[in-house]
Amino acid sequence: MDILQPPGWPRPRGYSNGVAASGRLVFVAGQIGWDESGEIVSGGFTAQFRQVLENTLAVLAEAGAGPQHVTRMTGYITSRNQYLKAAPELAAVWRELMGKHYPAMAFVEVSGLMEPGAVIEIETTAVIPASD
Repeated sequence: MDILQPPGWPRPRGYSNGVAASGRLVFVAGQIGWDESGEIVSGGFTAQFRQVLENTLAVLAEAGAGPQHVTRMTGYITSRNQYLKAAPELAAVWRELMGKHYPAMAFVEVSGLMEPGAVIEIETTAVIPASD
């Protein structure tokens, strides 16, 4: 996997401008902050973000993939202000679960998500190289 960083561009914080990879593609449907019983976790934005990443990693593990294989994530959030307010905690959760791997990412504020009570949803693409 190659991180794409055009010359002279400032290095982004918390994501990569682009990623080039080849191998087996894994597509993870939008994951929300619900636990194994289908209940949205309590604790607000950061708790749901943690659960989303844990759910994503569980699906990736079914394909033999881990955080190092993630090439792209698209997140949908119901409040930009909640996201920005929680940013330091989100960064800590990210480092704990995803390490220092930063895929290409985009986050979009939406008026709502399909599941009542969900405040964040993330869909993920991963690539497992043939050598893994």
